[in-house]
Amino acid sequence: MRNFAQLALPPPLVQSIDAAGYTEPTPIQAAALPAILSGRDVIGQARTGSGKTVAFALGLLAALDVGATRLQGLVLCPTRELADQVSREIRKLARFIPNVKVLTLCGGVPLRPHLASLTHEPHLVVGTPGRILELIEQDALPLAGIRVLVLDEADRMLDMGFADDIGAVVGKLPHERQTLLFSATFPDDIRALSRRFQREPIEVTVAAPEGGDDIEQWFVEVDAPRKADALAAILSERAPESTLVFCNTRHDTRAVAEDLERRGFGVLALHGELDQREREEMLVRFANRSARVLVATDVAARGLDIVGLPLVVNYDVASDADIHLHRVGRTGRAGASGVAITLCAPKEATRANVIEARQGKPLRWAKAPTARGKALVAGFATLAIDAGRQDKLRPGDVLGALTGSAGLTGDAVGKIDVFPTRTYVAVVADKANAALARLRAGKIKGRTLRVRKIG
Repeated sequence: MRNFAQLALPPPLVQSIDAAGYTEPTPIQAAALPAILSGRDVIGQARTGSGKTVAFALGLLAALDVGATRLQGLVLCPTRELADQVSREIRKLARFIPNVKVLTLCGGVPLRPHLASLTHEPHLVVGTPGRILELIEQDALPLAGIRVLVLDEADRMLDMGFADDIGAVVGKLPHERQTLLFSATFPDDIRALSRRFQREPIEVTVAAPEGGDDIEQWFVEVDAPRKADALAAILSERAPESTLVFCNTRHDTRAVAEDLERRGFGVLALHGELDQREREEMLVRFANRSARVLVATDVAARGLDIVGLPLVVNYDVASDADIHLHRVGRTGRAGASGVAITLCAPKEATRANVIEARQGKPLRWAKAPTARGKALVAGFATLAIDAGRQDKLRPGDVLGALTGSAGLTGDAVGKIDVFPTRTYVAVVADKANAALARLRAGKIKGRTLRVRKIG
């Protein structure tokens, strides 16, 4: 399949594809979509950024009977962040299909609002296995009408211990359904999952291995006490717009972020001790360029998809080769180039040797830089507005208020993220305080709303 026109898609989906600017299908879309649209089960190897979400979203929407107000499709994801991304993509492709209801149901927030949202049955649900199972056990999620099940980033879900939850959820679904399974790797436990839940699936393997030829990889020899200096020197020397730094533990994540902050870097730390709102706000701030560096553990970063990430640094060598490949694969996505640098102390040499064997080619080594450069300061700051989609607030309303009563020019306003009850907007850093004062003194969409600066 060379273009979307070769598919027998309903006209509203053709219109959505054109409006989204999708011209040629990615390899995973070209290989998987014919089978998905024909109703076959599919097991696809694809990393985040490959276009797999569009592939299964089109399948979900093509199979949808909008006139039947019942739940017809379920997508299970490993994290809330990935579930939110999937829901946004589905809504974007459903924009010309009237009255499609998509719900995102994930843990980390109270159960009561989710129970209330299910009073009117949705067409599609995207969620994490634990919360979906919780709602099933409350008899709140009607499953009899489900036609399509999607297991997205199945390997990550298994890594995070969701195997039993997945099994319990799938055990409640109709046997006559289509099951689509996507995974970055096909280890034995993924094969077993496919055998258990799929019927004669078509296998699609088109993804390049993470850490492929589009990623420039370096290992840097450095003694453990000098890693902090080496990291700061690498960041100053390369001066990327955004960098994701991986640590093996929560303690190191906090310590590395605090060290960079002392040196003047715009940095955030993402780890498992944050509550859901703190986590969400940190991800928003990093994605909208209100921080130049995000330090994270592997668990905290799962499901995180950052567009245009030029540099990944492994502060510690990963505990196994697959984790290393997943880390490195955060950069160089969707055809873009990227750089991955691993700081390796002598005691971590054995782990580096395992990664070399897994990649099947020699690692490239470099000496640690020593020059002290300028700290990387973020160009934007983030304003949080306590209103969102539920309040009918749109990005245009926020932009209008900032360029109107707040007196900013359009190029001083960055990314605007609208969530159900909150909205975040990036503003050029040196104008953020003035914009905050003016928004507080004025109105947004004719209303006085609470606005705060979060970074």
